[in-house]
Amino acid sequence: MHVPRLGLRKAAAIAAAALCGLAVSAGPASAADGWKHQPYDYYLALGDSLGAGWQPDAVTGQGYISGHGYADDIAATLKAQGTKYVNLACPGETTGSMIHGGCPYPEPYKSQLDAAATFLKAHKGDRVMVTLDIGANDVDGCAGANGLDIQCGLNGIKQTAQDLPVILQTLRAAAGHKTEFVGSTYYNPFLATWLTGSSGQTNAELSGVFLNLFNGVFAVEYPLNGVRVADVASAFDSNDFIDQVPLKPGVTVPLNVARICQWTWMCAPAPVGPNIHANDAGYQVMAKAFEAAI
Repeated sequence: MHVPRLGLRKAAAIAAAALCGLAVSAGPASAADGWKHQPYDYYLALGDSLGAGWQPDAVTGQGYISGHGYADDIAATLKAQGTKYVNLACPGETTGSMIHGGCPYPEPYKSQLDAAATFLKAHKGDRVMVTLDIGANDVDGCAGANGLDIQCGLNGIKQTAQDLPVILQTLRAAAGHKTEFVGSTYYNPFLATWLTGSSGQTNAELSGVFLNLFNGVFAVEYPLNGVRVADVASAFDSNDFIDQVPLKPGVTVPLNVARICQWTWMCAPAPVGPNIHANDAGYQVMAKAFEAAI
């Protein structure tokens, strides 16, 4: 769907109004800059395919849990302190399926939220770090070859805004006073449409507006529920359409577009791409954004 420039400016104005006054967390730091705390007994990773470390196979494109996700990177750092690692993230999880069950990837639990709450109740006296990314699958199906389905995107943002407080309040109620939470914003894989021409560039810009509306939900709800914010969106320079960088010989693109091509599989040729998931380098960037918040 081609979106006229007038509609884009109007949407940008709505996004600016919605996000006015929201605090933005600091950018990512190296692992050596953080971790100035007592060792955690457990690290509990929750969320969707990004939390699970999902990637396409570099030859066939078949998706699998790679063991190189951002949670795995965080766990590798914490392991030196003796922290035990538990990952309940489920590829394909929506906010609704996290609450009610029904994640399409086979898991030993019916509901990820129930499983997480059970774990936290069993470890109320322990020092636990919890990371969370959830909501991407509420809006993922709203963008495609024909552009962005605006109503679908708005519906997905609304659904996330309704479900996220339920998730966070359930986790907080189950957790002990030594438990800490960090939740993430999201990068924008649909910036890759920039490479398809003028219509794709318009759609890339519009997707940026919707990303800000979407991430605005996390910027509000996480702090309201005592959850720190890992600013993954800023780590990927998601709003930087200004700075131009070479992507390959003869091709210059905005920095945010370049980041998506460098750190996800969106610009990879078929059958591997386009794929919204981070690659090893992208997951490392995400891990550093979490570490900066921790």
